[in-house]
Amino acid sequence: MSKATRIPIRTQKAPLPPPFLSQGIVVGDMVFCSGQVGVNPATGKMVEGSIQERTKQILNNLGAVLEAGGSSLQDAVKMNIFLADMNDFAAVNEIYAAFFEDPLPVRSVRFPSVGVAYLLMNLGSYMRCGQDIANGD
Repeated sequence: MSKATRIPIRTQKAPLPPPFLSQGIVVGDMVFCSGQVGVNPATGKMVEGSIQERTKQILNNLGAVLEAGGSSLQDAVKMNIFLADMNDFAAVNEIYAAFFEDPLPVRSVRFPSVGVAYLLMNLGSYMRCGQDIANGD
C-alpha cells in the first residue's frame, strides 16, 4: 500500500496553530481543516462583540486556510459547528447562510457537554470542515 502524501497548510491569514497541529492538510484532492475560533489573525485576539461577529471571523479564518490549500468555502462538503449556547443557533445560521451557495455542505451542529462547553464559553462557536478541492469537473 502506498503512503498518501500529506501537505501541511500554513497561512498568516488565519490564526497560527499551536506547534502540535496544522491549520490544515492537503491529501490528494482533499483538504482537511483544523477547527477555527473567532480570533483575528492580525491581532491574535478574540473578536469582541456578538456571536455574529465571531461567526464571521471563524468563517473568514476557515476560508483563508482553505484558499491556502487550493480550495474555498464553496467547495466544502462537511461542516461541524460547536455552539456553547443553544440560543446562538439562529444568529449563527444567519451569518453562515451568507457565506455559502448551493449546493450547501452537509452540517452537524453540536451543543457540547458541560466539560467542553466550559472551554467554549469565551469562544461562542467553533467550526471545522473537510472537503474536496474543486477539480474543474
